[in-house]
Amino acid sequence: MAEEGKADEQLFGLLSNLLQQVEALTNQEEVELRAKIEALGLEVTKVPSKSAQPLDELEIAKELDKLSAKLDDVDEMISSTMSADPDVRSLLSSTADLWMPVITATSDERRNFTAPIEDDN
Repeated sequence: MAEEGKADEQLFGLLSNLLQQVEALTNQEEVELRAKIEALGLEVTKVPSKSAQPLDELEIAKELDKLSAKLDDVDEMISSTMSADPDVRSLLSSTADLWMPVITATSDERRNFTAPIEDDN
């Protein structure tokens, strides 16, 4: 489980770094996008509370629908940003080999990720 958290941390670190590069290229602060990335990072790392009763199939389906809607929102945000800004499209395309495997991997695959952590300082 710790390895999965490390992969999440690396992914959101990469997204934050990419956003900083986009902001530097465009000379515009992307406050809304930064807030959404941070919120998604918190959502991903949030530990679910222990429920006194197990969820039934209907409740599980509702939770999956909520998560699916959030992912659709993120997909729409990325797609619209990529189509509107060629610098963003170029940056995301050139770094896809870093972030795509993390977001498309199964939980077992993510546990096996090992990546060097670079210190930008």
